[in-house]
Amino acid sequence: MSSGPAGQTEGLADGHAEGDGEFEVPTRWLPGTGAYAEIDEDAFIEGALILSIGGAQQSHVDMLHPGRVFYEYLQRIANVIDLAAPAGTPLRVLHLGAGALTLVRYVQATRPGSRQVAVDLESELIDFVLDAMPLPEGTSCEIIAGDAADAVLEQPDAAFDVVVLDIFAGADAPAHLTGPDFAAHLLRVCAEDGVVLVNVGDDPPLAFARAQSRQLSSLAPATAVLTEAAMVGGGQAGNVIVAARRAAWPAGWTRALLAAGPHPAAVLTGPDLARFEQPPA
Repeated sequence: MSSGPAGQTEGLADGHAEGDGEFEVPTRWLPGTGAYAEIDEDAFIEGALILSIGGAQQSHVDMLHPGRVFYEYLQRIANVIDLAAPAGTPLRVLHLGAGALTLVRYVQATRPGSRQVAVDLESELIDFVLDAMPLPEGTSCEIIAGDAADAVLEQPDAAFDVVVLDIFAGADAPAHLTGPDFAAHLLRVCAEDGVVLVNVGDDPPLAFARAQSRQLSSLAPATAVLTEAAMVGGGQAGNVIVAARRAAWPAGWTRALLAAGPHPAAVLTGPDLARFEQPPA
């Protein structure tokens, strides 16, 4: 599942529970996770829904405008996807960690005709999300319920233009998804001119995020880190996006990503990236 920002909601019971006004809050018990999933309205954005699991917000979907992404870390990922090919060109995208399929919807809205694959360990979550928030008509997305490592092993070389890993938060992540063998397979299934994007949620001093960045830098010819500028020093909790390519990092990407935000944005490459990757003292 996606590792979205923490929030405060509460699952009630299987089925539907009355919420404020006329909206009924769908809820479902997730046996694999051991928690309730709940989908509620965003009180401030008409037509937007929020997926929470165990009381923590996981995903945000603007059903009326799927081309809009609310969470800042997903905006940074979406901004890289925008650069992966000329605007409107269909892409092949692998999503490891399905959540509410926010990025699947974004890719379909901005690049109709894209072929996508989404993987999540919790099959009940996938069914719950699709029941409450169906994918837009015309979306081509294969849904796989299973372990991300197994799913990646089954994919052929260079099968995807973009690979997104959005599963873990902090050093308690599953070990088999954080090691060099799995990272090498992420690069293997990515096209030569494609990009691997790994979301890492972490707490100060960002030791886990730095280690993940170092690992990808040791395996890929080009890497970059995207985050909020205030996080670079390691004193603030949040999300770090590590981008890795089998080809060179385009110079124009750094300028474009800094301009796209969310602001204040940091895009670390070269010496700046090397300094970020140093283990905390």
